Amino acid sequence: MPSPALATALADIDTVFNGFASPRETSCPVCHVPEETAYLRTPYVRVPLDVVQYYLFEVPGHFDDHEAAMRRLLPQAARAMADGALDAIGYLGHGWSRVDWRSWPAEQAAAIAGFLDAWWQGALATAEPPYGIADVFDTCVTIARTVTPFLEGWARGPVADTHLAHCADVWLDDLLADSSPFSWWDDDSQDAGLAELRSWLVGPGAARLRALGETDLATRAELLALSYDERWAHPYWYKPSATN
Repeated sequence: MPSPALATALADIDTVFNGFASPRETSCPVCHVPEETAYLRTPYVRVPLDVVQYYLFEVPGHFDDHEAAMRRLLPQAARAMADGALDAIGYLGHGWSRVDWRSWPAEQAAAIAGFLDAWWQGALATAEPPYGIADVFDTCVTIARTVTPFLEGWARGPVADTHLAHCADVWLDDLLADSSPFSWWDDDSQDAGLAELRSWLVGPGAARLRALGETDLATRAELLALSYDERWAHPYWYKPSATN
């Protein structure tokens, strides 16, 4: 059951995006049967979940109007993400990350931003969310094209702290090697997002991890402050701590 905040965000999405369609959509005739494409052209008709998932992760070039198709699917897609009804997230580029939704009318952009925040906060408060917490973060930041609100809004408490330790462990494998932990964030905003994530892990993130007793993770996070060569020449790797 969604939190009150998430329920409100979903209701806003339903209201703001009610009745949208892509009336001249033909989609890709090789990949999609006419019955599937007809859903995109027709408002107020429920789209089967498998069709929602298929279109939600389809590349933009397979649509005549990708933004209109995403608006059409938004209410059902948001609810499926919140309910965990999609087969998976993070395995392909999310359609919302491939549209410039922040340039849409203010109420539409606000509804999407509000949903992402509420979905993230709901996942942080759930010991076993429907999708892995790192996948939820990945999806949120890739769609939002920023890590700022999701790092700044990282709640404290046993469940959220456990999620922090897990995410840090996942991210550090890539970040220490100067790679990105985000599979589908590939626009111009990625570099700034990665820089901010590294800075946060070196500072507030490492401090929180150390306070939680995650000394090894905290030390690894602090190594991100060093250059690549200095990082891997650090004595940490040769004199591991008792918790490593």
